[in-house]
Amino acid sequence: MKYLLSYIIPIVGVLGIYYGGILSYTALLFAFVLFPILELLLPIDKENYTEPEVKNRLKNKLFDVLLYLNVPIVYGSLVFTLYKISHINLTLFEIIGMTISLGIILGSNGINVAHELGHREKLFERILGKILLIPSHYTHFFIEHNHGHHLDVSTPKDPSTAKYNQNLYAFWFQTVFGTYIKAWQIQKKLNQSENRSFFSLKNDMFWFTLIQISYLIILFYFFGSVGLIVALLAGIVGFLLLESINYIEHYGLKRKLLPSGRYERVSEKHSWNSNHVLGRIILYELTRHSDHHFKSQKKYQILEYHDVSPQMPFGYPTSIVLAFFPPLWFAIMNKRIPLEMKS
Repeated sequence: MKYLLSYIIPIVGVLGIYYGGILSYTALLFAFVLFPILELLLPIDKENYTEPEVKNRLKNKLFDVLLYLNVPIVYGSLVFTLYKISHINLTLFEIIGMTISLGIILGSNGINVAHELGHREKLFERILGKILLIPSHYTHFFIEHNHGHHLDVSTPKDPSTAKYNQNLYAFWFQTVFGTYIKAWQIQKKLNQSENRSFFSLKNDMFWFTLIQISYLIILFYFFGSVGLIVALLAGIVGFLLLESINYIEHYGLKRKLLPSGRYERVSEKHSWNSNHVLGRIILYELTRHSDHHFKSQKKYQILEYHDVSPQMPFGYPTSIVLAFFPPLWFAIMNKRIPLEMKS
């Protein structure tokens, strides 16, 4: 199955960490050098699945198992990397490379899969999603994304929507702090609406905070101060990768404010879509983001392409690289945004 390629980042990343030296940067080279090159060479696939194909793909449990396997993959990569760094004498060059590679694994196979599982109806799948968010210090994403981002996307209320002519680095500051603050605001409203105590078992933000602190204490106990620092920095790389994806997914798009004072309903027009096959496979169809926001409960294996969705000229890996260079990003993307939608 093609989605087995989604494991390529942790595989090459861990191999690079094992051998050390320049290979410590293998995950970085694959994600932001090799993949963008391949995306320029590989075809674009706009085909949608037929109704019988959709039914078969929903029945096939392998699509779910592929997601679940990321839990041992992510935590195995984490423990292996921290063990090596804390027990073997390495150069600073190697440690930096291993930290970045681990961070990319935490972002691509951790947060990305957590995002998919966080939309599921089954409790154990949502729990797995929360577990995958811990290494990137981003458990609050579960609340803000589901109760905030999907409601307010492409409006000024959403810290995860990049404004027109806002560069990636300014967006990082906006979204990292904005989503955390908004998660607490959402949790406060949920507590009030259901008359919960702050210490209630259903107060996710309280327990997320305790879990994140406990996670760091455990890492310090087993891997020392160096392991703790690496884990902290790798987690930051992981969530900045997520927020870089958020940046390109909604850049410059906005929903119309209606006379009633409410915004128009979210549609396929309010997210950038990409049909580049490599990005689709390694990110579990996240690149068909327009359909995901249109129908958020849809499983990744049946997401569709819509002609009305704004189309990215490149796939996600290439687009992230472009976003690192704001003048180049603006020159390519600004002219593609419909005039009435520029935010």
